[in-house]
Amino acid sequence: MMNANGAIAADESLRDRKVPTHELTYARLRDMILYGQLAPGQPVTIQGLIQDLDAGMTPVREAIRRLTAEGALLPQGNRRVAVPAMTLAMLEQVAFARLSLEPKLAALAAAHITPELIAKLERIDAAVNEAIGAGNVQGYLAANHSFHFTLYEASDAPVLLDIVRGLWLRAGPSLRAVIGRYGQQLSPDRHSDALQAMRQGDAAALAQAMERDIQQGVDHIRQALTEVN
Repeated sequence: MMNANGAIAADESLRDRKVPTHELTYARLRDMILYGQLAPGQPVTIQGLIQDLDAGMTPVREAIRRLTAEGALLPQGNRRVAVPAMTLAMLEQVAFARLSLEPKLAALAAAHITPELIAKLERIDAAVNEAIGAGNVQGYLAANHSFHFTLYEASDAPVLLDIVRGLWLRAGPSLRAVIGRYGQQLSPDRHSDALQAMRQGDAAALAQAMERDIQQGVDHIRQALTEVN
C-alpha cells in the first residue's frame, strides 16, 4: 500500500498482523531511510526520531541498534545518528554484490511468475514513472523498491533476499540525491524490458533486464558522487 505521498505504508500492514511495537518501529525507521526521509549524512537526534516515529525511547533505541548493525545508520555522538554518506569505494562494493545477487533472484523468480504478479508489477511501474514525472523523490524511491522486491519475493530464495535487503539499506538512500539532482533527465529504467521478459517467460532476459537496471542506477550514483567530489 502507498500513502498520499507515494510512500509504502508498511506500518499499516504490520499493524494488521499485530506485529510487536519494536518491530513496527524498526520497519518505520527502515522505511524512512530507504525512501529518502533521512538524507545521507544528515544527523538526527534520537528525541527527534521518537517524535517522528511516535514511539517510546526503548523501541526507538532498539531500532537504531539493529539498523546500525546492518550498516544503515552511524552513531554521531551527543545522542545523534545519521545515514552514512555513500563513497565511491563503498559504491563499488555494493554494486558488485547487487549485480551478483539480484539478477539471480530475478531468474529464480521467473519460474513463479503469474499473470496476477505481472499485473501488480505493471501497476507499481506506473507509480514509478508517475513519481519521476511529478518530481516526487520519496514516491519514486518507494515504488522502485516495491517493484524490485515484489519480483524478488517470488524467487523463494530467502537467504539471498535477506542479503539484498541489507544492500538496499546501504545503497537506496543515495538515489535520493540522484533523483533530486537529475530528476526527469534520468535515462528510462529497464522495468519495461523486465516486464516484457516476464510475459515471454524468458528467465535469462529477465535477469539481464534487471542487471541493466541496477547498473544504470549505479552509474547515475557514480556520476553524482564524481560531480560532488
